[in-house]
Amino acid sequence: MLATVARIAALRRSGLLSGRGGGRGLWTGRPQSGTDHVKPLEGVKILDLTRVLAGPFATMNLGDLGAEVIKVERPGVGDDTRTWGPPFVGTESTYFLSVNRNKKSITVNIKDPKGVKIIKELAAVCDVFVENYVPGKLSEMGLGYEDIDTIAPHIIYCSITGYGQTGPMSQRAGYDAVASAVSGLMHITGPEVACLTQVAANYLIGQKEAQRWGTAHGSIVPYQAFKTKDGYLVVGAGNNQQFATVCKILNLPELIDDSKYKTNHLRVQNRKELIKILSARFAEEMTSKWLNLFEGSGIPYGPINSMKNVFAEPQVLHNGLVMEMEHPTVGRISVPGPAVRYSNFKMSAARPPPLLGQHTVHILKETLLYNDSTIRELLSAGVVTQHEAK
Repeated sequence: MLATVARIAALRRSGLLSGRGGGRGLWTGRPQSGTDHVKPLEGVKILDLTRVLAGPFATMNLGDLGAEVIKVERPGVGDDTRTWGPPFVGTESTYFLSVNRNKKSITVNIKDPKGVKIIKELAAVCDVFVENYVPGKLSEMGLGYEDIDTIAPHIIYCSITGYGQTGPMSQRAGYDAVASAVSGLMHITGPEVACLTQVAANYLIGQKEAQRWGTAHGSIVPYQAFKTKDGYLVVGAGNNQQFATVCKILNLPELIDDSKYKTNHLRVQNRKELIKILSARFAEEMTSKWLNLFEGSGIPYGPINSMKNVFAEPQVLHNGLVMEMEHPTVGRISVPGPAVRYSNFKMSAARPPPLLGQHTVHILKETLLYNDSTIRELLSAGVVTQHEAK
């Protein structure tokens, strides 16, 4: 989806795509000159009907890249994650704050026909419609793909689901932990998470059932977390040369030529004995010493970090993965920054996650050109709500 949205942005900047559904033509185009410092998705409007994590995280990334994201929430309640905690900062859930920066919030009762009308009018002037409802739920309200396509044929309609649009499990809600369980991920890792692709292929091709390895790997040894004197270090040796290097770093050179460990296949066969030897050695030293010894070795390695250590990592600081911003009710906050980088623009200061309904009147007035009388009627009827500053 990101590539398609980027193409839309490029067309808008070139002036080749200037009008939208209904002939409103809110976009007037941008000149070609000076575009090096324009955000990749600047000028693109996203209508965001997502809640919780997968959808909000996706639309936040679009907002980071310059898109205008209009987040639609339930009056009085909002996104479920507004209540998820502790921890809270003041009255704001840190969970919500973590995935909702660079968005505007409009509260609309989409169970009310007048609310549905507002969503359709917004869709007509937006480029992308993103939702993560259970399949069929929005169609019942008149906001399914066919409904939106009729009034906004230009729009990209993105539906995020746990199990797909059709099938026996399509009506189930999907959360990440459930997906890890149902997909077999937890079967091989326990509570930890790892990539399942090669494990799935092992079964499909060789009918080899997976085992639970924790941090270890079913086909590579050594490749796991080892306990040190004060923590854990993950080390992987993907070939014989790397295994020899690990042995030298651990001052266990006798293992290099041991007939039981000469190849990865043999190391897998003799996993238990080898891991016992390596584990005993790793436990003799502090994590910091092992980090120094492995530095520059070419071996994949890294400590299991606490959150405090994660955000003290030099690479994290170098990549600017911590973003600070001023929130209207709780003051200065820090959240994980965007992982996507482009060569021709620097990420500017982010707008803080919105208060519930903070931009309702602004969006109705500036985007849909509603007059004050119509907005007052919608507010009085409870079709929409506006956050009142305290």
